Amino acid sequence: MRSGNPALSDSTFLDLGSGAVVSRGAGAMTLNGTVNKTGLLLLLAVLTAAFAWNHTLTDTGELASGARLYLWGGLIGGFVLAMVTIFKKTWAPVSAPLYALAEGLFLGTISAIYEARFEGIVFQAVLLTFGTLFALLFAYRSGLIRATENFKLGVVAATGGIALVYLATIVLGFFNISIPFIHESGLIGIGFSLFVVVIAALNLVLDFDFIESGVDAGAPKYMEWYGAFGLMVTLVWLYIEFLRLLSKLQSRN
Repeated sequence: MRSGNPALSDSTFLDLGSGAVVSRGAGAMTLNGTVNKTGLLLLLAVLTAAFAWNHTLTDTGELASGARLYLWGGLIGGFVLAMVTIFKKTWAPVSAPLYALAEGLFLGTISAIYEARFEGIVFQAVLLTFGTLFALLFAYRSGLIRATENFKLGVVAATGGIALVYLATIVLGFFNISIPFIHESGLIGIGFSLFVVVIAALNLVLDFDFIESGVDAGAPKYMEWYGAFGLMVTLVWLYIEFLRLLSKLQSRN
């Protein structure tokens, strides 16, 4: 039961006292319940994203006064709520929807900024994100892709490596130092973004497998919200990486 998604770790469905899988019988987690809650979280994110989108740029194409508030408020608020949800799983029925609302503000703002520079990029990124989601879901359900232990180890290791690169980028940015090539629109930068997109997409397979494991184990009902939250974390990451990749490709035109 391993996932590269930090929201879905090995101990997600375990009781910390006994180490046994938590089960609630009739009030257990179901696949349909998790799917419905994932749809609700996406809807909440779209609502706040639409609001932020409409208030990000002025008529002259400049950033509106409240744009940075939506951007950083959504980013920091989403991060805080994600940490709360991860460490307090029983709060997921409340914290997961709040996370979706906060993340929507960030996504709407960053999407409007990208769209102002690269027309049509947001529609492309959305199509690619959901196309990847449904394609991998079909591949997983049909058995074309199996979440074996070696597969999980590889994806988790790659995800950790990417996280370290991004962390180093943030830390070095405080000293006005940038990691060369990988964040640029050259072949190395595009190749790096392609690699990150592939790893983010493969994390969806681990998320599907992890949620299915929770359903089979009879995890408690609130874990439907937690499973939906974990899946949405991966979808947000995948969407952002598609935006980055497409922007690099369009910069070369």
